[in-house]
Amino acid sequence: MRHPPRLSALLAGAALTMASTALAVVGTASGAVAAPPCTVTYEVVGEWTDGFQGSVTVTNNSAALRGWSLGFDFPAGQKVRQGWGATWSQSGATATAVNESWNGSLGTGASVTTGFIASWSGVNTSPASLSLNGKVCDADPGPEPTPTPTPTPTDPPGPTDPPDPPDPVSGAPELSVAGTRLIDQNGATRRLLGVNRSGGEFMCVQGHGIFDGPVDDAAVRAIADWKADTVRIPLNEECWLGLDNIRPEYRGAPYIDAVKGLVERVLAHGMTPIVELHWSYGLYTGNSAGCSDVHASCQKPMPNAWYTPAFWTSVADTFKNDRRVVFDLFNEPYPDRATSTAAQAWTCWRDGGTCPGIGYEVAGMQDLVDTVRATGARNLVLVPGIAYSNDLSRWLAHRPTDPAGNLAAAWHVYNFNTCSDETCWNSTLAPVAAQVPLVAGEIGENTCGHAFVDRVMKWFDDRGLSYLGWTWNTWNCSSGPALITSYDGTPTPFGIGLRDHLRAQNGKAPTT
Repeated sequence: MRHPPRLSALLAGAALTMASTALAVVGTASGAVAAPPCTVTYEVVGEWTDGFQGSVTVTNNSAALRGWSLGFDFPAGQKVRQGWGATWSQSGATATAVNESWNGSLGTGASVTTGFIASWSGVNTSPASLSLNGKVCDADPGPEPTPTPTPTPTDPPGPTDPPDPPDPVSGAPELSVAGTRLIDQNGATRRLLGVNRSGGEFMCVQGHGIFDGPVDDAAVRAIADWKADTVRIPLNEECWLGLDNIRPEYRGAPYIDAVKGLVERVLAHGMTPIVELHWSYGLYTGNSAGCSDVHASCQKPMPNAWYTPAFWTSVADTFKNDRRVVFDLFNEPYPDRATSTAAQAWTCWRDGGTCPGIGYEVAGMQDLVDTVRATGARNLVLVPGIAYSNDLSRWLAHRPTDPAGNLAAAWHVYNFNTCSDETCWNSTLAPVAAQVPLVAGEIGENTCGHAFVDRVMKWFDDRGLSYLGWTWNTWNCSSGPALITSYDGTPTPFGIGLRDHLRAQNGKAPTT
C-alpha cells in the first residue's frame, strides 16, 4: 500500500449469474420403491463471458464406499478446464470426477463436495442427472429385494480405506504449489493468514531508522498471539543494496542484518515470513505518480531493469537455503496508469523493457522470476497483478513461466479499490484461484471498522484461500489503515475484526 492510501483503477467485472439444480428422489416404505442411491446438488456459483465455476455436492444414500466416481453429461458443449476436491476429466460430453486419496471414504449418509471451472458458449444448461459409481442419482433403483432366511455369502474384504489427510508440519512450513493449493513438506494443505509489518520500505530512505516501531521478540510474539501464521515484510531496494543516498547506518549490511533478524524471529514463532519489494528506483512523474524522486522513496509503476534484478539476486541468495521464506516480487504494479491500453499494460507487466509512459527501462515479472530461479532458489514466489495489484483479469494469460513450478498469484484489496465486491471477485478472482494458489497480500479499509474485510475474509475462507491484513503499525486507522494502537497487540476497531477472525480460524474463540 502507498502512504497515504490511494484510489486505484480496474474495469468492473461481469455480473454474477447464479443457477442451482437439485436432483433428488424421496424413498417410500419398505416393500415399495427404495430411496435413490444418492442425492446430488449441481450449482453454478459464478459465471462470466466464456466460463463459469461449478460445484457438485453428492450424498451417498447406499452402503459405505471406499472410493467414488461422479459422472454427468454436459448438455450444451461445456468443457471442464480445471477442478479441485477430485481428479476431473472429460471425454466428449461426459465429465468425471474421481476421489482424491484423502477423501475416498464416503459412508452411508455422508456427503462430498467438489468444484470445477469450465468453458461455455450460447447457453449454460445444467446436466439432467448425475451418477455415483455408475448408479444414477435420480433414477428409480426398483423394488427392494425380499428378505430371505438363507445366509448370504459375505462380500470379500474391500481395499484398505484411503489414508487420512496428512498432518501439517509444526512451525513454519516449506511451501510448494500443488495445483490450486499451497502444501507443506508432508503434503498438508496450508493457508497464509496474517499481517503486514510495514516500515522497512520507508524508514531507511527517509533517514529515520530501519523499522517503524519495535521488531524485537516481544513485538513478534504479539503478532503470533493474534494466531497469525504469516508476516509480510516490505523492503526498499536502495537500502538493501546499500546505495549512497541512504545514511550508512541504515543501508547495506546493517539493513540486511536487521531484515534477517526479523525473519528469524518470525520463523522462531512458527510463522511464515514473506519478504517483498515495496519501494524501488526509477523516475516516474506520469499519471498517479507517488513522488517526483528518482530514488526509492515511493511506489513506482514497475520495477526497474538496473537495481531490481540485483536486489532479487541478493535477497534470493540470502534466503534460498530456507524454503520457509516466501518471495513477493513487487508490491503494487500500476503500468495501466502510464499506458493507454490494458494490452500494453499487461505486456509491460510480464515482459518489461521499454514501456509506454514509463521513462526508465522496466524489469518485467518474467525477468524477476528468472532472476530468482537463476540463484538456485526454489522458494514460493508471489506474483502480483496490475492496478495496484487489484486487477488479475489477464493474469492467467500473461503469467510468467517458472521452471520450479512454484508460483502463486498475489492480489490486494481495500474498500476504495475498483474490484471490491463479490461480483468482481467471482468474475476475475475465481478463475485465477481455480488454476493457481491465490494470496490476498493486503486487505484493509479506511473506515476504522471491519465490515468490508469481513466480506473479503468470508469470500476467501469459503474457497480456502490466503489473506494478510494491512498493517501492524500504530497509525491512524482511517488513513493507514492500521491494525493496532500499541505494539503489544492492542487492536484498533479495524484490527479487532482481523484479530478475532484469525483466532477463530485457528480454533480459538475470539475475545473482546
